[in-house]
Amino acid sequence: MSVSFHNPDQYMASLRTIIAQGRKRVGLLVGAGAPAGMARADGSRPLIPAVAGLTELVLKAIEPAYGTQIKGLQGDLAKHDIETLLSRIRSLGSVIGTTKVHELDADGYRAMANAICVEIGKIVQARLPAGSTAYGELVSWITGAPRAHAVEIFTTNYDLLFEEAFERVRAPYFDGFAGAREAFFDPASVSGDQLSSRWTRLWKIHGSLGWKANAEGEVVRTGQTDSTHLIFPEHMKYDQTQKAPYAALLDRLRSFLATEDTLLISIGFSYADAHITARIDEALAANPAASVFAFQFQKLEQEPCAVALASRRPNVSVYARDKAVINGVAAPWQTPGELPTKDWGPIRNSYWAAPAKGGEPEFKLGAIEDFARFFANSQTPQAFEAAPAPAVPPAPAATE
Repeated sequence: MSVSFHNPDQYMASLRTIIAQGRKRVGLLVGAGAPAGMARADGSRPLIPAVAGLTELVLKAIEPAYGTQIKGLQGDLAKHDIETLLSRIRSLGSVIGTTKVHELDADGYRAMANAICVEIGKIVQARLPAGSTAYGELVSWITGAPRAHAVEIFTTNYDLLFEEAFERVRAPYFDGFAGAREAFFDPASVSGDQLSSRWTRLWKIHGSLGWKANAEGEVVRTGQTDSTHLIFPEHMKYDQTQKAPYAALLDRLRSFLATEDTLLISIGFSYADAHITARIDEALAANPAASVFAFQFQKLEQEPCAVALASRRPNVSVYARDKAVINGVAAPWQTPGELPTKDWGPIRNSYWAAPAKGGEPEFKLGAIEDFARFFANSQTPQAFEAAPAPAVPPAPAATE
């Protein structure tokens, strides 16, 4: 009986070579797990909480004004996360008129929804800690080599952490807006490649702090920390993404993946956002030469959405703590007894090590800080000496 396994040395050596050379068209897809996995300046975590933490903080903030409604809605719903609650609140705000539900009419629920948005905005406006950070190390990788193609960052996050990291080192980036007082969105620049490859493309596909609608209803960037024009995770997401500038940014994601010899690397993204995953799925179906590497924080069985996509598309590889799906084959990790070279030990430790709390070694690049350090160190001499020829997509799983 044959037993399949994946050798992390083989795949990470290939990836280090690709990201160090600066020749390939590379994009990053960054989700909510990225800032949730980072430490604050005092060492505590998270820098910005994920959904569970966000729910707790927001409900605590609005409870003095909306305690009755929170308790009533939680009694009505099976799920109590902020996504589900906001979805129900916005539904009530659009349909009940003057009828009262849990002592509030439609106007009251619209005000409650706005209060939730304001509190979310307060939480996601966190700043990067001083000194070295994961976002800073990713920027170091981006700016550390001459590039034939600009790196493109697609993020669902509203925070300004990437903006802050680029501005700390005076590295130019373009987010689709031009102007100063109320920067306007320029879709022609987003769809083209006229800018120098020195300029990183930063696409905020769910909006960003500082975006708001002007008197004409157009989305502008203010440079402030307003939180009035974000796509929060609720039922209206699909409808909102069909409007400018969101539609143009999602089209950019699809056109990026439609380009030959393209690699999209995701971190902190669960693939549970159906409207984004559908765009990726469609693009990969039309262009088998593009590849997606999905670095997941949890074990493979806890990443069903990423695994489902990888099962449909062999050009999607999922790298989880205990297992990987590569070329459609799900198998556990297994490192060879011998190192590829005598200098490989520190490099292997950057992606394969026992958890700090103890236990067996596991693949750890699903955590943003390890992931960013791996990218920042990709140009160390050992990488070039030890790395085998680049291979995208990776070879099939080995068997023994």
